[in-house]
Amino acid sequence: MICPDYLTEGLERQFRQIHQQRMQGLPLLNPKLHVEAVGFREWNGCCLGVLITPWFMNLMLLPPEGDSWKESRIGDKALHQMPSGPYEFILGEEEGVGRYQMCSLFSPVFEFADHETAVATAEAVMDALMCPEHRDTVSTCESEIERRWAVGSEREADDEEEQPLDEERAPLRQRLQQPLSRRDLLRGKFNHGMDLEQ
Repeated sequence: MICPDYLTEGLERQFRQIHQQRMQGLPLLNPKLHVEAVGFREWNGCCLGVLITPWFMNLMLLPPEGDSWKESRIGDKALHQMPSGPYEFILGEEEGVGRYQMCSLFSPVFEFADHETAVATAEAVMDALMCPEHRDTVSTCESEIERRWAVGSEREADDEEEQPLDEERAPLRQRLQQPLSRRDLLRGKFNHGMDLEQ
């Protein structure tokens, strides 16, 4: 089932407004990216997809019509079991969108050289989420994500030295055909040193 267009269009409209009204001039923006909802689909009665903005890339979970999670407080966390494993989401709310749950993937998003690369990564993330083969022992709780991002940059140089040159230079489209583990997803493997092949 495909999510209704009005949900994703409303999400994009609201975050474009946030970009224009609240985010202008802030140093955390990647000017090569714009707001786009990618890969939204029905999941457990909700709409799940990736929202790309110039300052973050998040998994977004939108409630079914008539259910806005009113019993929860903004900032509350919920663990959702997906085919690739458990993911922790945080409840947010925006005027024009209402309540939603979000799971941070990339923030900020300077590692993306262009918007096309960000979209390709978001599509790969959505495919990986629904594939049990990508399940491993990596936690997707917010605190663990933050910790892995902190140490990921320190290990990147070591990883590059161990990685064969031909793999390092492989175009993004070719790399996206390979299995994406949750560890790769959290560390942004697809975005380091790669250009999107036309």
